[in-house]
Amino acid sequence: MAEELADQPKGAAESLAGDEFVFTDEQQQLRAAVRGFCAEYVDERAIRSAMDSEPPWDAKIWSRLGTELGVLGLAVPESAGGAGGSLIDQAVAVEELGAALAPGPLFGTVYLAIPALVAASQASDLLGPLADGTRTAAFAVGDVAAAREGDGWTLTGTVERVVDAGAADVVLVAADAPDGTALFAVDTDHPGVQRIPLTTLDPTRPQATVGLVDAPGQLIAGPEEADRVIAHALHVGSALLAVEQVGAAQHLLDLSVDYAKNRLQFGRPIGSFQAVKHRLADALVAVEHARSTAYHAIWALTDGSDDPALAVSIAQAMCSAAFTRVANDTIQVHGGIGFTWEHQAHLYYKRAYTDAALLGSAEEHRARVAELVLDIAPDKAAPRVATGMPR
Repeated sequence: MAEELADQPKGAAESLAGDEFVFTDEQQQLRAAVRGFCAEYVDERAIRSAMDSEPPWDAKIWSRLGTELGVLGLAVPESAGGAGGSLIDQAVAVEELGAALAPGPLFGTVYLAIPALVAASQASDLLGPLADGTRTAAFAVGDVAAAREGDGWTLTGTVERVVDAGAADVVLVAADAPDGTALFAVDTDHPGVQRIPLTTLDPTRPQATVGLVDAPGQLIAGPEEADRVIAHALHVGSALLAVEQVGAAQHLLDLSVDYAKNRLQFGRPIGSFQAVKHRLADALVAVEHARSTAYHAIWALTDGSDDPALAVSIAQAMCSAAFTRVANDTIQVHGGIGFTWEHQAHLYYKRAYTDAALLGSAEEHRARVAELVLDIAPDKAAPRVATGMPR
């Protein structure tokens, strides 16, 4: 029942009762299709194989996600080569891909680059190849300068720790132009682009340092709209990352519950022990809270009825904490086997701690929530405290 409920705008979901909503039939079918595809083609063996491959994903599987299932460009307008769906549709697919720990440049391409291109006014020719899986992208914000060269632009600078940049076909780069910050698309096959792969905690989500020396860039968003486009991409990326964390945490919880039901100790399932029950119950509460905040962030970005910045920071704070907690608990519940690298729990454990640092830690997002709430709080006197003394 829990996975059927979500905070969604009335236009994208069917009303159940009052302010409670369920996913539409189409979204449930999408969820089932992505889950079935992952069960068949994205198992643990495929994930471990991809970790040692170059690029670190199966290009054929990635292409099928874009063409056969159409889940890479669900929130891309049909006129730009996408499916013409909503951000909620995209989130449904991302939750299932996160549960499977599906390898591929989801973070760079789907979470950040595509939202930026959708929000920009000069990027329609780039969206189609990303949505159908024939090209991949990364998103870089760092110390880069842009200079005019005739009718075009060149970029010079370095951006460290760019997720999915090592094998990306194009990198969207935020750079300092003469009139302010602008966003450019840089083809990585140019000799002025250098990418240095990095050794990271999570081998399923590679990172690279990107160096640019007079690399030609296609202007995507000029100074008049770049800040808005970049902020939108980061908000959408954070919300989709939160949904991914929910999917992965739910998978681990299901894994732990199943193990606790079947693992016998002293002649009885370990799930019958009170300490294990409490640990799993706390994990369930954490996952449910995380799911609510993640889909509320998606709702805020889709419907515009709530402050997206606030909703996204709440979601990231909750989902990062929930995923890392459940990842730790999964290893504990599984005992000896859970502590071995051969168990899939460690793949999720490393993903949990990496995800928690990609777009701001839980602590940073809590600070952001406090800043936003205090900034918009009404200026009024503190409530009177009952002291028993006459006024």
